[in-house]
Amino acid sequence: MKSAFERLYNGIIKENPTFVLMLGMCPTLAVTTSAMNGLGMGLSTMVVLALSNLLISALRKIIPDKVRIPSYIVIVASLVTVVGLLMEAYLPGMYASLGIYIDLIVVNCIILGRAESYASKNKMWPSLFDGIGMGLGFTLALTLIGMVREFFGSASIFGLTGPKVYGTTIPVLLVELVNKVFNPASPSGFVRGLNEFFAGEFGSFSPIGILVMAPGAFFVLAILTAIQNAIKAAGEAKGKDMSKIQSGCSSDCLHCAESGCAKRLVEPEKVSKDSAKKTEETKEKKETTETKETEDVAETLKFSKAEVEEALQAVSNTGKEEE
Repeated sequence: MKSAFERLYNGIIKENPTFVLMLGMCPTLAVTTSAMNGLGMGLSTMVVLALSNLLISALRKIIPDKVRIPSYIVIVASLVTVVGLLMEAYLPGMYASLGIYIDLIVVNCIILGRAESYASKNKMWPSLFDGIGMGLGFTLALTLIGMVREFFGSASIFGLTGPKVYGTTIPVLLVELVNKVFNPASPSGFVRGLNEFFAGEFGSFSPIGILVMAPGAFFVLAILTAIQNAIKAAGEAKGKDMSKIQSGCSSDCLHCAESGCAKRLVEPEKVSKDSAKKTEETKEKKETTETKETEDVAETLKFSKAEVEEALQAVSNTGKEEE
């Protein structure tokens, strides 16, 4: 269970696909014109991601290494087809709104990335929760971006808009806030004053149309990422460990200290011990080989010296006989 929560935390916070790893930018920028679109796209991707991780983990010892990528694509494409047909049957409005981006889930780098880096190397249970965690992180990011764009671009949240209040259309949540907290019929002068203040402020409010257009996605994503970076910088200035925010991957698995990293299959301490043991064994083997070679050479030289002495003695005896 601890491993499952770790995978969920990893996908939602530590390695959020959108805000940290910057993956899946195509649907992130294209479908987040509203919070509902972002939520639908995120949940669809989460279902495909979780089930594909589960199936790929279950078949990891059966799928040949040379055809693993085509095999992953076949599995993902099958799941995307099922999800697309279900959405078309039961959520036709959502299916029509997302359009071709449902089919493009097949080539989403988040899904293939998790299949290759985690599901193909780990057991079914952690792989399932890794997919759910990454999917929830993706859903959270898309929904948040969609809410900001919809709120400021269309003056609504999840398609809900309030009536004409103070001369303009504002989100229903703010309408309820004004009506319940700052009731215009209240006998209190303070409350009436606050009500007039809100009336003046919201009377000049108008949606920012560019935020629901293509450039708005870049603006909102950049602002949210900048806020994340500001929080990280403020935490580091106070001496806090903010390495888990936007950590990404340094590709240095030997010295990596991130326990939740999907690419690192063993702990750093184990890697260091194994490397030291292997180095020691290699050194001992080399010393043994050198010692054996030295002994062989010494024996060869000794034997050659005896032969030389015998030959010299024979030559000397032959010279004496001739005299």
